[in-house]
Amino acid sequence: MTRPALRVDAVLVQAVIAGALSFAHLHDLAAAAGQDGWKAWAYPISVDLLLVAAWRRLRTDGPSRLAWSWFLIALVASLGANVATAGLLDLNDVPAWLSILVAAWPALAFMGGTLLAHSPADRSSAPPAPATPDPDPVPEVEPEPAAVAEPDPLPEPVVVPEPEETPALPTAEPAPVAPVPAALVDHAHKVADDHHARTGSPIDTDTLRARLGVPPHLADAIAAQLA
Repeated sequence: MTRPALRVDAVLVQAVIAGALSFAHLHDLAAAAGQDGWKAWAYPISVDLLLVAAWRRLRTDGPSRLAWSWFLIALVASLGANVATAGLLDLNDVPAWLSILVAAWPALAFMGGTLLAHSPADRSSAPPAPATPDPDPVPEVEPEPAAVAEPDPLPEPVVVPEPEETPALPTAEPAPVAPVPAALVDHAHKVADDHHARTGSPIDTDTLRARLGVPPHLADAIAAQLA
């Protein structure tokens, strides 16, 4: 079995060259702003890692304000270093505001990386429960016209005996309430708290049933546990 020959991808080579040049420009700008030694080499790594983290968040979780904001911040930092080292600024006499920005970058990059890594995505926490289908409508049956019958002869009067007292029937006990899953009760608590925070009043049974998408008897059982 022969192995395929090593192929050089022109796009990959271009990416390596562009990354190396951008890395060198960021290092030169950080060194000119007073960050000497290993600190000047850490700045390009910090900018590139923030750029990659924001792009990965956009690819995995979809577009969001958080990911786009930090992607643009890292991109401006990288492009700004490239433009500044191209002769726009005198690297032997860096202005004070640029030194302040370079010195504040580590805290800014740490905050951006932490938000990108630990902020939840903008997605719904739980899918809504499927609504119960409506029962098929019962077809209406038109009543047949009553047949004209001949009048019956008058019956003889019948003496009706007085009814005897019958014992009172025992009252039926209410049907037991169906058990409600604990996960559904926890979700109902969150929905009720959110409704109370937005409107200032406790949630009613109809609104709770509509938000959860459950049958009426199950909504009553959940409302009884939330009371």
